[in-house]
Amino acid sequence: MSEIQVRTVGLLGGGAIGGGWAARFLLNGVSVRLYDQDPGAVERVQQQVDNARRAYQLLTPVALPAEGVLQVVVSVEDAVHGVELVQESAPERLELKQRLLAAASRAAPRETLICSSTSGLRPSLLQAQMVHPERLLVAHPFYPVYLLPLVELCAGQGTVPEALVRAAEIYRQLGMHPLVVRREVDGFIANRLQEAMWREALWLVHDDVATVEEVDDAIRYSFGLRRAFSGPFRIAGGGAGMRRFMQQWGPMLKWPWSKLTEVPELTDAFLEKLAEQSDARGENLSNLELEQKRDDCYVAILQGLRSQHYGAGETLARWEQKLREFTAPS
Repeated sequence: MSEIQVRTVGLLGGGAIGGGWAARFLLNGVSVRLYDQDPGAVERVQQQVDNARRAYQLLTPVALPAEGVLQVVVSVEDAVHGVELVQESAPERLELKQRLLAAASRAAPRETLICSSTSGLRPSLLQAQMVHPERLLVAHPFYPVYLLPLVELCAGQGTVPEALVRAAEIYRQLGMHPLVVRREVDGFIANRLQEAMWREALWLVHDDVATVEEVDDAIRYSFGLRRAFSGPFRIAGGGAGMRRFMQQWGPMLKWPWSKLTEVPELTDAFLEKLAEQSDARGENLSNLELEQKRDDCYVAILQGLRSQHYGAGETLARWEQKLREFTAPS
């Protein structure tokens, strides 16, 4: 493997996303300094590391590097001291993130890259109170961070292009697929697409067109599998295929098939309907069992795609090759 860009990361926040980042960093040989005021954060992080260790054993036969060291610290300043990368993963509250990022920017060396895991806040807002905001960008991952390879990179008004290039290389070496968002937009790319489908799914249940389970089945037994290797545009093929596709299906976009600009009111009655139908599916699994079943499914999909050298499977194969180079005897 080429020289690793990062040896130690300052991690601000150890929740679901922060814990996933910790697992991906640690199992790729990167040490982590964790700052989180919640006394339960360390246990949650350790659980995600355990989950990731188990998942990686299923995911790849290639040996991983020696694990990084997890160090719990008591301040933002301790977390960012001397690190090459700061990964902020605090809850989605602008004021909280601004405060943490401002503190990190004052304490971290000027050359340290500072990335936010925000799922929708624009980076220019996050830069507002920072010293040297040019090194701040969004690096938005997907849960579980240690398995799903996409990380959306989005620059703010003050971000220098070199920060995007450097961040992309760092995350690529961690086995991820960096996707640069061309301009600032709320929610970036993937979450805007997810939200559109989520909104329509809510309407289908709200209007009694389908149950929760039926909506889930409609996706997971059809285009959900397809989407692992083909986005909505790739399915049409090349330019000629796209033109034919749009000529055939484009006019239907004007048909009243969906309610993409509306969302049903989340009344108590509707929330109760969603809850009852979700319970009715009868999956009597603990949270840990559900997490491990989810991971097993992702592993199977990723390994299948790797065998075809396609989509996220190609990213996995590239990461494995880097691991082989890194762990090969000198």
